[in-house]
Amino acid sequence: MKALILVGGFGTRLRPLTLSMPKPLVDFANKPMILHQIEALKDVGVTEVILAINYRPEVMLNFLKEFENQLGIKITCSQETEPMGTAGPLALARDKLIDGSGEPFFVLNSDVISEYPFPQLIQFHKSHGGEATIVVTKVDEPSKYGVVVMEEETGKVERFVEKPKIFVGNKINAGIYLLNPSVLDRIELKPTSIEKEIFPKIASDQKLFAMVLPGFWMDIGQPRDYITGLRLYLDSLRKNSPSKLAKGAHIVGNVLVHESAIIGEGCLIGPDVAVGPGCVVDPGVRLSRCTVMRGVRIKKHACITSSIIGWHSTVGQWARIENMTILGEDVHVGDEVYSNGGVVLPHKEIKSSILKPEIVIYENV
Repeated sequence: MKALILVGGFGTRLRPLTLSMPKPLVDFANKPMILHQIEALKDVGVTEVILAINYRPEVMLNFLKEFENQLGIKITCSQETEPMGTAGPLALARDKLIDGSGEPFFVLNSDVISEYPFPQLIQFHKSHGGEATIVVTKVDEPSKYGVVVMEEETGKVERFVEKPKIFVGNKINAGIYLLNPSVLDRIELKPTSIEKEIFPKIASDQKLFAMVLPGFWMDIGQPRDYITGLRLYLDSLRKNSPSKLAKGAHIVGNVLVHESAIIGEGCLIGPDVAVGPGCVVDPGVRLSRCTVMRGVRIKKHACITSSIIGWHSTVGQWARIENMTILGEDVHVGDEVYSNGGVVLPHKEIKSSILKPEIVIYENV
């Protein structure tokens, strides 16, 4: 089987992290976002993953070469010279996706994190005999989204309603699809939306089905949702692979600590924290609801909550970082500095407090 992952463009919603590397390579729970998807695809027998990309493909492929060999899966790029929407990339990659086997192929949005129920998806797709299957997830406020109206018993999709004013259902597109090769015959080589143009046509032919996603789902393409997604992911680990979570008197709730990280005495870590490879957390540090990426140093008695600390950054003694502060790569926060929602571009030194949410572009003195 094959899979196409819609990698897209510049990752502007997750800046400043995406100023250092393409969004799919940004760490999530101590591994690149896209690797969560590739590993799950490999587990159900996918042999080739095609990345539909229009931004820095060489960076992506060079980085993923190591994982290609490690996992024994082929990873290639299909590069857009202009943005092609969510369906155009499928037409562009047609020759890579069609191998004559007639097997369906996966299509995923690279921002989506979930338990990836691929075995159930394959089984459901084969059982209904339609042309395409989309995975849907239940939401509390469907009026914010495009709602998928479907038959509850069979999963057959009837229609799509964009941001309904009156209740028509509570299931939305989760950005995970399994498509027969015949779907490619419906897509022209031009910018096209699979959600707004292709799926409604397949539904009108009564060949589109939806499977309700078991477990959690989150689009982690922006900081607040990234932090929420981490909480949901760690909660899922607690249920399915609890041995991967950190244990100890200094741990509160669900925490992921890389084996190469060093945690000092008297720290309190958690809930909902990921500490990456090579990190050094000095004694007396408090961490909660945050991600600390590879190579970060956090000095004594610092406190970090609801924030993302980018690669190889330093947080000074008694510093306080909170309220969705995002530090880019190689940012150095001075001792006793306070950040209330600061967004700091890479390679900056922060010597004075950021009292209200703002973007820090220049050196802060």
